[in-house]
Amino acid sequence: MESISDLFNDGTIAMLIVGAVAGALAGQVVKGGGMGIFANIAIGIIGGFIGNWLLSDIFKTSINTGSGLINSILTSFIGAVALLMVIGVFNGRRKR
Repeated sequence: MESISDLFNDGTIAMLIVGAVAGALAGQVVKGGGMGIFANIAIGIIGGFIGNWLLSDIFKTSINTGSGLINSILTSFIGAVALLMVIGVFNGRRKR
């Protein structure tokens, strides 16, 4: 049986931190995007998958700043902004 510390050694804490930072930054950039800490973490984590997909598969590029943490935050930020913009489009349609 795995201990709690073993479960977090695989990067779970880093993923949560990156998600929180990227989601919070994206919430500040996109109008109406700030949704609270737990939603920002979720937006940032999902944004990481979206950002990775956008950069690697669609634009055939990647971010390389020399720091893996900064690369992850920027990639997640790009995906989180894209996700918040899509959410904003659907929320805008519902309000009409």
